[in-house]
Amino acid sequence: MKKAILGLLTLSTFVFTSCSSDDDAGMTTTPEPEVIAPATYAFTRGGNTTVSYSGQTTRIEMGEEFIDALKDNSRTEASLDGMFAHEEGNNDFSDADLNASGKSIRSKTAASSDYFSANTTEANAIKADFDSWIAAQVSEVFPAWTNNATAGNPGQLQEAGGGSTRYINGKGLEYNQAVNKGLIGALMADQMLNNYLSTSVLDAGDNRADNDAGTLAEGKNYTTMEHKWDEAFGYLYGTDSATAPILNQDSFMNKYLQRVENDTDFGGIASEVYEAFKLGRAAIVAKNYTVRDAQADIIREKISTVIAVRAVYYLQQGKNNLGTDNASAFHDLSEGYGFIYSLQFTRKPGTNEPYFTKAEVDGFIDQLMAGNGFWDVTDTTLDQISDAISAEFSFTTAQAAN
Repeated sequence: MKKAILGLLTLSTFVFTSCSSDDDAGMTTTPEPEVIAPATYAFTRGGNTTVSYSGQTTRIEMGEEFIDALKDNSRTEASLDGMFAHEEGNNDFSDADLNASGKSIRSKTAASSDYFSANTTEANAIKADFDSWIAAQVSEVFPAWTNNATAGNPGQLQEAGGGSTRYINGKGLEYNQAVNKGLIGALMADQMLNNYLSTSVLDAGDNRADNDAGTLAEGKNYTTMEHKWDEAFGYLYGTDSATAPILNQDSFMNKYLQRVENDTDFGGIASEVYEAFKLGRAAIVAKNYTVRDAQADIIREKISTVIAVRAVYYLQQGKNNLGTDNASAFHDLSEGYGFIYSLQFTRKPGTNEPYFTKAEVDGFIDQLMAGNGFWDVTDTTLDQISDAISAEFSFTTAQAAN
């Protein structure tokens, strides 16, 4: 199922916009510049690339090591906290380049300009959630690593048929999955949709005047506006090929864009996102900000859809195994928990609002975690949450579930 997308994308390579009014006799206005999207996400100036998003690649690589470490029961809370809130020069990672970096995951978690610059209360609460999941993994799950989990008691459960062993808390939740899938929203989507694609960031200060004049950032081969758009691109393609993305190259948004693309109900979504990124970047070069902003809205809609589809998918997959293979069910529900958490970082096109507020997301999570959590959750609750999510988008629960 392909949703109808904005006309600017369906027109694809050649885009013309103009501003004129028949009511203003004698007035003429200058049409906005034509925008020609390149075949791939490749932009140059003076024969050299203008595309740069190394900081995003660094954070994705930090995230990969971090989520792997959450499954290592020899780790201490301090070592995990160090990976999440890395400080330059600390020996937190196996990669020396990551250790030398002044970047961290925590500093960009729930840190977008549009959602959190004036809402530090929610930003701090969200960071505290991640801190608490890390702490609980060490204090609750690691000490019970070899115990058999039961309702109310952490430990391990093995999937049916000798499958994977899952390590859960007393409510059946895998904290590592909450962190991993939660970062897809709180870091990747929030920075992409609500920060770098935002007019508050793209047009900050003198960015538009500098872009119009072709004034480059100091010592760089790009304008600041070009770079901000590229940084949004980097949170999706930072460990992939910019000119020929193959997807599934990290454990975050890149992976799950592929998962949704592979569902025939949503085939084409990966191309729609890539084309919008290309056309929006080309619009910045052409100084056509109407086209730029339209592409940002397309990306917001599609990336938000990815998060919502996977939230519903995992709830429904978990439902299918409840009571017969609880290890598999709880694993799926833990992934669903993380994607539900990420819904608060989505963005409705043309608005400054998520598809679901933090309060609504907290309500869903409270339903999942009531009593003994996944040990007690019912099919009815999972269907109700799934249907509530699907209703905000142009897909059905059945379409997302397969």
